[in-house]
Amino acid sequence: MARKKKFYLFENIEVIDTAAKGKSVAKAPDGKVIFLSNAVPGDIVDIQTGRKRKSFYEGKAVKFHKLSSKRTDPVCDYFGVCGGCKWQNMKYEEQLAYKQKEVINNLIRIGHLDLPEITPILGCKEIYFYRNKMEFSFSDSRWLTNEEIKSGKEFDNKNACGFHIPRMWDKILDIDKCHLQEDPSNDIRNSIKEFAKNHNISFFNPRNQYGLLRTLMIRIASTGEIMIVLQLFSEDKKKRELLLNHIAEKFPQITSLQYVINNKGNDTIYDQNVVLFKGRDHIFELMEGLKFKINAKSFYQTNSAQAYELYKITRNFANLKGDEIVYDLYTGTGTIAQFISKSAKKVVGVESVPEAIADAKTNAKINNIKNTEFFVGDMAKIFTSEFITQNGKPDVIITDPPRDGMHKKVIEQILNILPTKIVYVSCNSATQARDLALMKEHYKIVKSQSVDMFPQTHHVENVVLLEKR
Repeated sequence: MARKKKFYLFENIEVIDTAAKGKSVAKAPDGKVIFLSNAVPGDIVDIQTGRKRKSFYEGKAVKFHKLSSKRTDPVCDYFGVCGGCKWQNMKYEEQLAYKQKEVINNLIRIGHLDLPEITPILGCKEIYFYRNKMEFSFSDSRWLTNEEIKSGKEFDNKNACGFHIPRMWDKILDIDKCHLQEDPSNDIRNSIKEFAKNHNISFFNPRNQYGLLRTLMIRIASTGEIMIVLQLFSEDKKKRELLLNHIAEKFPQITSLQYVINNKGNDTIYDQNVVLFKGRDHIFELMEGLKFKINAKSFYQTNSAQAYELYKITRNFANLKGDEIVYDLYTGTGTIAQFISKSAKKVVGVESVPEAIADAKTNAKINNIKNTEFFVGDMAKIFTSEFITQNGKPDVIITDPPRDGMHKKVIEQILNILPTKIVYVSCNSATQARDLALMKEHYKIVKSQSVDMFPQTHHVENVVLLEKR
């Protein structure tokens, strides 16, 4: 016989902190931690638990007795349903404080590291409409809100273009206005949605794999150039051209209009052929006089203005004199490598994604940078003693790994060559702390600076300068 789940109601509980993945924290009367998805530190609430783990509860605030002074009113109509901007109900200065606290806690608790005086976190000037890239999904069976379900109404049009409901891969929340990307992003998306509806162009059904319109990518560069990539599940030339011509005529400011026909099981386009319909197949980002060519598959930091601040901090931490060999590990499309190149003798960039390295080489050529070299390879395999002999021993290493952090073999190789300085840029301070702990015998932390790239979310970047002991 299956054991019945136990649910608890805890009354008049104060929310005391934030936690990973945008959750908040309270303490149950039995001393166990409760993780909440809908409260702000300082709230006093009744909590209904939905799940009990061995050492903690998961729950939801069902009644608010007192609202925190750290609260603010969310600007988005979809807050709490969309799941994309989990901290939109918290004042921005409080968001920054909790982000900095998380970084410091991770460095001390996980890494057991000795920290210098911490430079205050760098916040964003623009806390809305800051993203240069957004991706939306189409669905013929949109997510209905609780209010809509309770209303008992019949909804004839269930087409949606928006975001996946958290943890529900086949449920799409229809979005009229998103506050993350500047106009004409919302106008373009809504125009496509309305035109498709009026001209019988079908929306995708992800569960049963049918329907024409699948995804929409919108890039708006800091230069003002716009790229649209429309992904279709199958080819229907008449409807495809009808819709693409509508987009081109309605929004003549679009620089690049492209499409993909993708009938495989997932939405990723990195293994698909991207076809140019109108304009050119790329747009340009501009940073301190450098031009970066961005195509449909390119990686570029999604907050252009704050990426510039992040790279300036990285360059300042490196404090290059002009005679150094610098390795830029996990270089991506080589943006950091090129940004610091004029201050170095030579910059060697390494990345596992071939298309990213192709972009890096193209951009170096566009910018007439001749002291950078870029290599493709799995970091743990390519970063060998032979590679270092061929390219020169680095005086400085800049590393900007993915969320999982650096491979142990990469750290071992760094400790074999012991560069004078390491600048570690991280989007996950927990794995950063783990990696720094492995190097603390040979390196001391001289500087640490957090940078907020994504206001209204719990995500935060952190830059650490290590110097050889």
